[in-house]
Amino acid sequence: MKYISMLLFFAAVVTGMVACHSTAAPEYKKTAPAGRTLTLGKTVEQSLPGNIRLPGVLEPFQKVSIFPRVNGFIKSISVDRGSHVRKGQVLLVLEAPEIAQQYYAAQSRYLQAKAGYAASKDNYERTLAVSAEPGTISAHDLELARARMLGDSALMNSELANFRAREVMLGYLTVTAPFDGVITERNVHPGALVGPDTKADSKPMLMLEQEDKLRLVLQVPEMYSGQLLRSAAVTFGVNALPGKEFQGTISRQAGTLNDKYRSEAVEIDVQNNNQQLKAGMYAEISLPLNGTASALVVPSSAVVTSTEKKYVIAVRDHKTKWIDVQEGNHHNDSTEIFGALRPGDNVVLDATDEIKDGITAPR
Repeated sequence: MKYISMLLFFAAVVTGMVACHSTAAPEYKKTAPAGRTLTLGKTVEQSLPGNIRLPGVLEPFQKVSIFPRVNGFIKSISVDRGSHVRKGQVLLVLEAPEIAQQYYAAQSRYLQAKAGYAASKDNYERTLAVSAEPGTISAHDLELARARMLGDSALMNSELANFRAREVMLGYLTVTAPFDGVITERNVHPGALVGPDTKADSKPMLMLEQEDKLRLVLQVPEMYSGQLLRSAAVTFGVNALPGKEFQGTISRQAGTLNDKYRSEAVEIDVQNNNQQLKAGMYAEISLPLNGTASALVVPSSAVVTSTEKKYVIAVRDHKTKWIDVQEGNHHNDSTEIFGALRPGDNVVLDATDEIKDGITAPR
């Protein structure tokens, strides 16, 4: 009996345990944070014009390193660092006696060939006139006179080409400015021996830069390169002149992206007649953008930024759903977004990370 009583006792205990575990626990119902009402709005498909601030650097509109084209000695130099020059102005003169002698020798050979051609031409014309009388001049003699004239003509043209080449070489001894600008570097003095050495580590005789007009060069990130307004007016400031604002226009775009930085080079022409700006200055540019036509626009408060991602909280079938997005332009309190959304989708306007994914949204 005692053994049977113990079996009945253990059976009762097991039955009680099974009964306790078979009772379903109440399911946790996820809802919005207590005491909070979700404010919903709809996404709108439209472009959102805006501005972006990017760094840039001012460069001369034209810049040239002046190297000698022939070997020679510096005879005279009429400019120095900081000299303002005009196009065609003589900057320096080289001295190379052998080039002058070659020029005069080529001139002499040309004049000699020219005289020989004139004589052979006159002889041919006379022979041709006499041959009009039958039996006076043989056809062979006439052909020889014509051949000599053509040969002397070719020799004259050859000597003329050589003479012109020597004339150009002589002109290289006088170095002139290719455009209006300022001499920013001078590395030679009278008596120095120079030559046409354009190696990477060689210094030019002079450096000439155009400073009354500058190029403002900046790199526009890939996501904004398609939104630039062609010929748009831009404003910018420079660190060296705080509080001052300057204007320019978008003049050129590279049309291709830099493989390393995934950006497009853009140039802005800047008039600098008063010489306030200097080449090499860093600038901060406010660049106008025309927005993306396929973008969806929501209030900025609808975008949640966490340490891992950016997202908006959409409401679908009365449930919240986190949708990863990328931001585009910003204007006032509106933001362009790109993600798995459609125009007219409901999103939480006052979104925070306290509103979890998958909760029941109050109706």
